[in-house]
Amino acid sequence: MSILVNGCAGFIGSNLTNRLLFNGHSVIGIDNFSTGKRKFLNRALNHPQFRLIEGDLLDADRLAPCFKGADCVMHLAANADVRFGAAHPRKDLEQNTIATHNVLEAMRANGINRIAFSSTGSVYGEASVIPTPEDAPFPIQTSLYGASKLAAEGLIAAYCESFGFQSWIFRFVSILGERYTHGHVFDFYRQLKQDPALLRVLGNGRQRKSYLYVQDCIDAMLLVMERTSDKVNIFNLGVNAYCEVNDSIGWICKAMGVTPHIEYGGGDRGWVGDNPFIYLDTARVCALGWTPSLSIQEGVIKTVEFLQANEWVTEARE
Repeated sequence: MSILVNGCAGFIGSNLTNRLLFNGHSVIGIDNFSTGKRKFLNRALNHPQFRLIEGDLLDADRLAPCFKGADCVMHLAANADVRFGAAHPRKDLEQNTIATHNVLEAMRANGINRIAFSSTGSVYGEASVIPTPEDAPFPIQTSLYGASKLAAEGLIAAYCESFGFQSWIFRFVSILGERYTHGHVFDFYRQLKQDPALLRVLGNGRQRKSYLYVQDCIDAMLLVMERTSDKVNIFNLGVNAYCEVNDSIGWICKAMGVTPHIEYGGGDRGWVGDNPFIYLDTARVCALGWTPSLSIQEGVIKTVEFLQANEWVTEARE
């Protein structure tokens, strides 16, 4: 197949691009490099079945020709800085919701009707059911990021009904692993590289979150797309476990060989819109035969090892 990957130079997108090429597909990659890294595409750029288009999904007038020839779209491009949503409220709207609408219209213009979308467990807000299944009642939205992703989900489902599209919507927990460039492991690693004696932590360190290794995430996405055929297919992706931020701090410090003094910001959440407990029910994806290969602890350690071996990633964010 010819598969178009939006956000192909990002953390998950570049790993997905490599996997698709390895599996024998041709890939059209689109990225504006606002957060994606060209280095992440070094292998893909040398592959004869890969074509890179440097462009912005918000440039609707120029988007449709970029989609020509694709059989399926895997839409991973999004605003990656989740916790700063309140500082620039239009960014989530534009990069997550409006960009998704532009993608759907470009698909419609080219007769493409299959889309996979990277959503988030944040759409559940402060869930009343833990672990949270895909059909859990939706509470009031607590973050602009989650609200913008939920709006994009709604658009995708409506296009499936209105225009005969088929979709796979994946609600991720936080993803870890190679090419990771944002999130708490990155932030803690960068702090400890600068000052191994001190670590400042947002909140009280007791926030409970679940995480998933990036290669396990890609395994799950591709398996679900192969084995499900409903008009709208919604799946949580995560592991059957969670950890406290304090647990993660311990694993990171051990991997780095440091014993810092820890200063907590206080409160049960790290920022406005942060959910203090995210733990998704993954029975639906596991029933298809998928099992994650790494635990949360192993994923955290893999991420630290990647950052240690690729100091340029942290330097690029300075």
